[in-house]
Amino acid sequence: MLLPVNLTLGAVLAVLLAVAATVAAVAHLGRSRAIAVAGVRAAAQLAVVSLAIGWVVEAVPLLLAFLLLMYAVAVRTAGRRITANATWWWAALPIAAGVLPVVMALLLTGLVPVKGITLVPVTGILIGGALTATVLGGRRALDELAQRRGEVEAGLALGLLDRDARMEVARLPASDALLPGLDQTRTVGLVTLPGAFVGMLLGGASPVEAGAVQLFVLVALMAVQAVAVAVVLELVARGRLHRDGAKSGAPGS
Repeated sequence: MLLPVNLTLGAVLAVLLAVAATVAAVAHLGRSRAIAVAGVRAAAQLAVVSLAIGWVVEAVPLLLAFLLLMYAVAVRTAGRRITANATWWWAALPIAAGVLPVVMALLLTGLVPVKGITLVPVTGILIGGALTATVLGGRRALDELAQRRGEVEAGLALGLLDRDARMEVARLPASDALLPGLDQTRTVGLVTLPGAFVGMLLGGASPVEAGAVQLFVLVALMAVQAVAVAVVLELVARGRLHRDGAKSGAPGS
């Protein structure tokens, strides 16, 4: 066991959460309350999942319902991080476009069986990666379009289509969403030993087996995130995903 589940662990977690929230408050980062709430929510949600996972993996309908719930929460979270208006639901498309083909390929090839004990964590990792890439790509694209509105209008004046003018401004900033995954993949084993690798070792797998699983996770995540960023960028460029004050057909949306 990597960490014992006891009162000491709980106390250490509470202290770390308090430190994170306090530092954010003292540094005026504006996220201290969000950090505290996120920590408490994580504890509650993991407690519920830990209790429910046992009976979810025993029945395929429950398993599919649980995966759908994971996806719905990811869509809501990503969409609301990008925009507060009704276009947030478009976040469903980049997440599904990135995750669904990879999961289907794994199931069809037999690499991952239709069993919760395997399918849930693998799908969860992929959905989480798609969520992060969608949020970062969407926010960076919209921020850049708002700040460089003049460049979009200049492109329109030169005869570019709305979509093409926005794409020229937003493409490179949105691609920054791929950097965390790229850095993690490039430095794996040298800087960090990610969770999948450590988990496999603790579960009794050989170092070679653990390394193979971790490599799969990292490469699959890069594929999922690349698709998610490409799709969310296209949605922003076409004005499907925008913020209040920036209509779908207006420059800078």
